[in-house]
Amino acid sequence: MCLSIPSQVFEIHQDEESVTVDTMGVKRKVSSHLMTEPLKLGDYVLIHIGFVMNKIDKEDAQESLSLYREIVAKIEQEEQS
Repeated sequence: MCLSIPSQVFEIHQDEESVTVDTMGVKRKVSSHLMTEPLKLGDYVLIHIGFVMNKIDKEDAQESLSLYREIVAKIEQEEQS
């Protein structure tokens, strides 16, 4: 199973058909050449194996990120117990 965490477009590299995204504080460059619609700074996207697959709604992305942060916090808490 693949778990895709919403990532926010941080930088656009038009000449390379790629973007730099921020995924919960981790920045990385991924390919955007599969996207049919243009991406803008601040857009939220889902990535699979290094490719932007689709753009998602900001509110949905923020809700998902909030849930992921809760999960990470619970795992960290359990590891400390």
